Amino acid sequence: MFYEEWKKKRDALPYEIDGIVVSINNNDIFDKLGIVGKSPRGAIALKFPLIEAVTIVEDIKVQVGRTGAITPVAILKPVEVNGVIITRATLHNEKEIERLGLKIGDTVVVGRAGDVVPEVVKVFPELRTGKEKRFKMPETCPSCNTKIIKKEKDVIWRCPNSNCFARKSKYFNHFIGRSAFNLEGLGPKIVEKLLDQGLVTDPSDLFDLKTGDIAPLERFGEKSAENIIQSIQKRKKLSFPRFIYALGIRNIGIKTALDLSHYFKSIEEIKRASLNDLKNIKDIGPIVAQSIFEWFKEEDNIKFIDKLKEKGIVYETKEKTGKLKGLKFVVTGTLISMSREIIKEKIEALGGEVLQTISKNIDYLIVGENPGFKYDKAKELNIKILKEKEFLKML
Repeated sequence: MFYEEWKKKRDALPYEIDGIVVSINNNDIFDKLGIVGKSPRGAIALKFPLIEAVTIVEDIKVQVGRTGAITPVAILKPVEVNGVIITRATLHNEKEIERLGLKIGDTVVVGRAGDVVPEVVKVFPELRTGKEKRFKMPETCPSCNTKIIKKEKDVIWRCPNSNCFARKSKYFNHFIGRSAFNLEGLGPKIVEKLLDQGLVTDPSDLFDLKTGDIAPLERFGEKSAENIIQSIQKRKKLSFPRFIYALGIRNIGIKTALDLSHYFKSIEEIKRASLNDLKNIKDIGPIVAQSIFEWFKEEDNIKFIDKLKEKGIVYETKEKTGKLKGLKFVVTGTLISMSREIIKEKIEALGGEVLQTISKNIDYLIVGENPGFKYDKAKELNIKILKEKEFLKML
């Protein structure tokens, strides 16, 4: 079997792999099956067993995500797994800890696959000394001390405080990320400093910052502060899908944001949509539809959108025009002259579209150094292949 063959050969490869992908080889059927979130229905990943090691759970702490999700994390006695020292492993949620029967102080097996966050795979209760302690989920958020909540039938506890520092910090990092506003020069440490100093309370405040606000911060000079301000001001205009994604609606990834931008012409239209309207959109299921519907019913969220408009933020929703209008591109390999993110922006600015999957509907494959399987697939489908210099000439 192909899977078993590569499971044996994986250690001989000069890079890490964590499994294989089985895909329907009829592109018409593949396209008709559609996508759920980020996952195509026409393909499935078969994972190899995790690379494992034995260590001790020294403590269990919780971290707060941008949507308020409280995630328990195992603090490990440092252990090497496939050449990498790990000190933490996700425990997902309270139910997972119960399923494992895990206590603080337990000897455990931890597994790691590629770049995936390590996880606790197995507990050895027979090695307990009697000093182990049972973990109890905190009653309040570790960041803001607000009482945490869990909805009926949900397994995740959440901090409901939208002003929670940890939530805000994670949300800011989502907002400034490459797939959202792509505010170059900003990063998690700078965001924390801005929040600590009270210079920003929500991401819309970033567009009010002046050089004098940032320059006094530790490790900043006037020139670096000036560069950051210029970078922020240059990003006031972006595509509609990026704007939707930047809002940080729970369960909304880049693909779902793109689907919404095809169906609706403005944020106001999404705001007015009924729950049934959202459920009827292709590739948007009931859970995602509910997340969108509930987000637009929150008054604070609507105020946030209004603040972005007041700061001069404009999202592009008009019909695409330009020399690449209607053309579909896929990129593979490493490009020298610019990042994939910049290429995507340039193509979209000229009316084109960048997709992830090769199919007969693709017009061009842009090829960099060390191209992957997409290159062979494109040749098989007789798709026009552009080397980097050829693509730059097209621009």
